[in-house]
Amino acid sequence: MKRAKISVIGAGNVGATCAQYCAMAGLGDVVLLDIPQTGDMPKGKALDMAEAAPVLRFTANVTGTTDYADTANSDVIVVTAGIPRKPGMSRDDLLATNAKIVGSVGEQIAKTSPNAVVIVVSNPVDTMVQRMCDVTGFPHERVIGQAGVLDASRFCTFIAMELNVSVEDVNAMLLGGHGDSMVPLASCSSVGGIPVTQLISKERLDEIVQRARVGGGEIVNLLGTGSAYYAPAASSMKMVQAIVRDENRVLACVAYCDKEYEVGGYYVGVPVVLGDGGVKKIVSLQMTEEEKAMFAKSCEAVKTNVANMQKLV
Repeated sequence: MKRAKISVIGAGNVGATCAQYCAMAGLGDVVLLDIPQTGDMPKGKALDMAEAAPVLRFTANVTGTTDYADTANSDVIVVTAGIPRKPGMSRDDLLATNAKIVGSVGEQIAKTSPNAVVIVVSNPVDTMVQRMCDVTGFPHERVIGQAGVLDASRFCTFIAMELNVSVEDVNAMLLGGHGDSMVPLASCSSVGGIPVTQLISKERLDEIVQRARVGGGEIVNLLGTGSAYYAPAASSMKMVQAIVRDENRVLACVAYCDKEYEVGGYYVGVPVVLGDGGVKKIVSLQMTEEEKAMFAKSCEAVKTNVANMQKLV
């Protein structure tokens, strides 16, 4: 059986950790790519991972490179390239810089891996996945964003902490944009099959929802420098696994919606069936009136970002 080929563009903390998780899970051979710089960082990180294989007992080939030719004919590509927002940098500055980076990556992907499924992690992800789709010209179902899996994981973590139960028994679903405008659906979240609304008061649940919304910022503040990467990398790996193993997982992803949820042709976070070839189906959910209002507000924020990006690129 042919092994899947997985390429990770961007060998920073998120990208390198994602590559490591994919290799350890036996999802396929992994190529880690970054731009040329002092030394050969992606090759060094890949060699370090390869040397862990005898200890961790995985057989995936891991290679590092600065040449897109080495990523040719990838089955799945995870894009983590981009810069974090720095002190004094406006949101438009970040948007313009990362749109150029993601656009450049997209041009290379279109040339070297025209049949790949692309998972965008770069921020602001709801806008960057739109940029990737525009540049590659790939079908919408093959260009998706990673955010909902991460946000749901954070929501599940905080619910488990609150109730002192195993995270394995907690399930959660989210919609909308990544970050402050995301919409955690308490109505579709449960613990051991029990609706979370029966276990946690509305006031306390609202606090947990807010913590999930700003979960990335909480980690940034605790670290002092840098940002989260273990959970984002694990969330990306989960999506790769669903695709290369054709698992038909129901996961929250940044997917293209037109008539679905009456979005009108934008990428937003929604539950999808994810498997071979990318998004197989967008799952429709019944929302409460409050959730509908929050989702509409979140979608408007995404549309504003896309409009701003299109003026800048």
